[in-house]
Amino acid sequence: MNLPRLIAVVLLALCPGLTSHAGGKKGEKSGISFHIQADPTDNPKMIFAQPTNGQQLVYRRNPEILTKDIAAFNPFPSQDGEGYGAVVQLKPSAKSRFAAISNININRWMVAMVNGRVVDAVIIDKQVDDGYLVIWKGIGKAEIDAFDAMVPRIGEKKPRR
Repeated sequence: MNLPRLIAVVLLALCPGLTSHAGGKKGEKSGISFHIQADPTDNPKMIFAQPTNGQQLVYRRNPEILTKDIAAFNPFPSQDGEGYGAVVQLKPSAKSRFAAISNININRWMVAMVNGRVVDAVIIDKQVDDGYLVIWKGIGKAEIDAFDAMVPRIGEKKPRR
């Protein structure tokens, strides 16, 4: 096994949550996912509560976008200086699906999760039809390294490892 491949295997072993989402099994908390704000009257088994912008809001357990929907990404240092953010580019099918989803959810919140933990929240203020989503903060260096082994950077053809 060559060294870059060995490093990728070790990183994936240390960050198992960044492996691709395997069919959405119940309770699975891996990779990157985006969840849209739900209504408090929705089925309690289908939502989870999360403090957001000084309020307690609820979000759909079933994500709108998963790791498997991401074509490429670019990390950047977060403004708070703790960790990283990332721009994610959606695959064509996810791009059109999310354009429709964002259009019907204007003025609702969306949370980004990495390995099952909420890292960021944004309000959808208009339809997102360019196929790019941004996580502004909360991603660790090891998670970026592991994601580098699975998904290419924007503008590159292959993952880095």
